[in-house]
Amino acid sequence: MRATQLFALVAVFGSAWLLPSCAMTPPTPATAEVPPARITVLYDAFGKDAAMTKDWGYAALVEINGKRILFDTGNDAAVLARNVKAKGVDLTKIDFVVSSHRHGDHVGGLSYLLSVNPKVKIYAPKEGFGIYGSDLQSKFYRKDDSLPVEMRYYDGTPPEIMKFGTVFPGANIQLIDKTTEVAPGITLIALVSDAPGTKELKELSLAIETPDGIVLVVGCSHPGIEAIVAEAAKINPHIHLVAGGLHLVVAQDPAIDKVASALHDTYKVDYVAPGHCTGEPTFAALQKVFGNRYLYAGLGSTLSVGSDSRAASHRSDAHGLDDSDSHSYRTLLALSDDLPEDGPKAARLAQIR
Repeated sequence: MRATQLFALVAVFGSAWLLPSCAMTPPTPATAEVPPARITVLYDAFGKDAAMTKDWGYAALVEINGKRILFDTGNDAAVLARNVKAKGVDLTKIDFVVSSHRHGDHVGGLSYLLSVNPKVKIYAPKEGFGIYGSDLQSKFYRKDDSLPVEMRYYDGTPPEIMKFGTVFPGANIQLIDKTTEVAPGITLIALVSDAPGTKELKELSLAIETPDGIVLVVGCSHPGIEAIVAEAAKINPHIHLVAGGLHLVVAQDPAIDKVASALHDTYKVDYVAPGHCTGEPTFAALQKVFGNRYLYAGLGSTLSVGSDSRAASHRSDAHGLDDSDSHSYRTLLALSDDLPEDGPKAARLAQIR
């Protein structure tokens, strides 16, 4: 009997000790599912998705490191709207936009973006006078105190900072003047072109640090893809992926071979996913040099970013341009501004090849 009472007493006190102990133990939080890191091509002149409209220009949705970033907006607002809807992309749920440079085939869709997400932050290159707006210290111009007031700018008392308008009034544009980390592990590389035809053009490229190395997204590479990769390598010498336009669309074979060799041998880039103004001969050269580390990145393609990007990306996209791709690419190139001024002959060749 005594043994039974003692057991009951121990059970009561034991339960009294266990209950508060359990109450104080915090529940194990459910592990949040990490969204896949990927790049979806929303605008280009070649591709296999029949639901999307091909056009000359570039735009991509970059989903990586917990951020959703729209990189460029293509050439035409209506085309961007159709392509975004075809891929089921919600532009009201992006963290920010990168507008790489002021050329129309990269900013043409901004009006559509602003119609659905008017307050989204847009990073754009800062230029002295440009479509994104700008500002300069008024001391940039020479002054002459001997002139009468009515002949002097601002009656001789200009503001310290002169602000210049934008073609996107009301847009939340933040101008980038130099290479800047805009979020942890996400850097905008700001470089200036020295190439004939685009001298002094400032362009932003997107460099994202990942466990597998730098993921680099470029718009047109007017400052030169080698210069852009060299700048990215200062962040991390391991370049995992280069995606976007390399602006070799009218380059001759020696220049193409030099770039392919630099990316593969000098910078030891893991994967390339070229598009837009890279050019058909460059597609072929990069595919030859990189082999199965060349990722097809036509309109509608989704590139998975990881240690084995090729295996993770859609297998149906794991090849080069076919005849349909080439036809649309050449036709749209002939209508674009990416041919040199002496380009009528090149345009005709682009159409008939």
